[in-house]
Amino acid sequence: MRFLIVRTDIRAAADADIAAAWTCGGRLRDETTAPEPRRQVVHAEERDAALLLARALAAVGAVRSGRQRVKVLPLDGPGRGRPAPDDRGG
Repeated sequence: MRFLIVRTDIRAAADADIAAAWTCGGRLRDETTAPEPRRQVVHAEERDAALLLARALAAVGAVRSGRQRVKVLPLDGPGRGRPAPDDRGG
């Protein structure tokens, strides 16, 4: 399985937005419609390699101070909203 390792800026949220999300039970951030700005993107072919790269990116000062975050995202495989190659039919 392939992975995408992304270092992003964390968007600040206004107090009113936090309160609205809390009371309505909605999401404060929706990465599918408005993703956080990317700072660095790396690809890995294996989970262990992806986690090693994520660990290295987490050592960046901006990540350690809470201004940025590191995300590890699987790019393919079942359960990701796309059918597996043998489930497509036809």
